[in-house]
Amino acid sequence: MKRKAKERLGYAALNMAFVLLCAVTLVPILYAVSVSFSGAGASLSGDFSFIPEHPSFENYRAILLDEPFLLWLKNSLLLSAGTVLVAMLCAVTAAYACSRWRFRGRRPVLRALLVLNAFPQVLSLFAYYRILRLGGLLNSHAGLILIYAGSMCVFGIWNMKGYFDTIPVEIEEASKIDGANDAQMIWKIVLPLAKPAIVVTCVMVLITVWNEYLFATTFLLDSKFYSLAGGLYQLQSNDYTRSWPLFTAFALLKVTCLTCFTYFLFRPSWSMTSLPSRTSVLSPPAVSVPQKTHFGVLDAMFMNPPGPTVRVNLLTLQLP
Repeated sequence: MKRKAKERLGYAALNMAFVLLCAVTLVPILYAVSVSFSGAGASLSGDFSFIPEHPSFENYRAILLDEPFLLWLKNSLLLSAGTVLVAMLCAVTAAYACSRWRFRGRRPVLRALLVLNAFPQVLSLFAYYRILRLGGLLNSHAGLILIYAGSMCVFGIWNMKGYFDTIPVEIEEASKIDGANDAQMIWKIVLPLAKPAIVVTCVMVLITVWNEYLFATTFLLDSKFYSLAGGLYQLQSNDYTRSWPLFTAFALLKVTCLTCFTYFLFRPSWSMTSLPSRTSVLSPPAVSVPQKTHFGVLDAMFMNPPGPTVRVNLLTLQLP
């Protein structure tokens, strides 16, 4: 009894420590919310308070009506969605190839990508500028999407490859024995199993593109093409007209839009992993035998307990 009481006290103390740690990390966010509802000189005063003296929505009104917030929001949505689509299309296919196939130069290529990703992207800023200018993609969203997708594709390849390595090859072999072709195997077997990794990688790419402003303000010469991060940078680029309450209101709106966009784009049901039934993989069935005596390989692997019966089913595809 004393041991259980000590364990309960230890767990309670640990939970209280975590609660206090979360409360401490929320202090800057709560202060930013307070400043966004304050006047122009509230952030420069010596008083520290989470409740503003004269709260108002003037900063939010100025952001939504006086600044092209909706235009920048549309540009951010376009850049983020385009980058996620292009980067994941390349990353998923390349990661699966590097995970399943053994070809000459596979390891040197992966190592070279990892080393290149270790260097800061600002080193390639001038080279990107020359390439975009020669290609006529300067001051366009298409050129920026290509840069974002190329830089995030390396992260996607390594992240997805590690997850594909954990998927047993026997599952793919079993689906082929059941009659599935390569396209059916990848689309209906491998990708559903890899949904968690795909969603996590997409969210990481989305957050990176949403918060990036250096390339956006360098390669987009007109402010009407800016993203929200570029617009936020432009809002504070003048040393004489900085308004921190306006800045915090803009930042909070930007984070709110990112949260809503991420939630509606990647719903929680996406993270559920499940294998389709044999009838959904193969239509019509590859082997025509009576329904009561036929077992597919996938059914034998995931529905029957391990034992001699499974081995017989794998070899004969019917009950002994």
